[in-house]
Amino acid sequence: MRPKRSPPGPAAPRLPRLRSAARNLLIRALRRRQTTRAFSDRKLSAEMLSELLWAAFGVNRTRGPFGDVGRTAASASNAQEIDVYVALADGIYQYDARQHRLELVVPGDLRALAISRGPSRADPGVNAPVRLIYVADVERLVHARGFREPGLRDPQVQRAYYYVDTGLIAANVYLFAAATGLAAWFHNCNRAGLAARLPLREGQRVLFAQTVGYPPRRPRGTRR
Repeated sequence: MRPKRSPPGPAAPRLPRLRSAARNLLIRALRRRQTTRAFSDRKLSAEMLSELLWAAFGVNRTRGPFGDVGRTAASASNAQEIDVYVALADGIYQYDARQHRLELVVPGDLRALAISRGPSRADPGVNAPVRLIYVADVERLVHARGFREPGLRDPQVQRAYYYVDTGLIAANVYLFAAATGLAAWFHNCNRAGLAARLPLREGQRVLFAQTVGYPPRRPRGTRR
């Protein structure tokens, strides 16, 4: 059989070659975006951590959709149902985007819980300084101010929304890491372990985690 011919119509637009990455910071970050599972134990400065969290899901405008603030990542009906927790060496903190500050929720080094395998020096990213933990608040979806989809009370529909919204935040983190020379890795986590340690309400769900830090140091004399 002969392949079907395309119906007559306008010619497909020609896509020119991408401009030099140096001219466009976003294009440069997209070129460099990658998953890296190896990290050094070098700590992030307070300034770098601040910028990372703002880029992930910070407030970027006071007037967003449906009468609420706008954030750097979209969410269904601007429900903003994803909470970002930050696992550092001294504890797990919750990121308060509206006040742009961290609030301690659990003291102690619990970074190992933010990965699906048990604590081991062989675990990827075990020494990384920051692990972001993404938690969905289903009640915010159900009571979103914007358009309320009839099926929003269906757990399957809810899951579709908060999984997508988590991915949008994680993508911001990947781009920030690529633009600043950091390494990033989006992965599963010990959901049961984290749910047992975090002060979560009944409608909250631990979803995924994302490790962020500097790439491992290269031995002197080696070439990139």
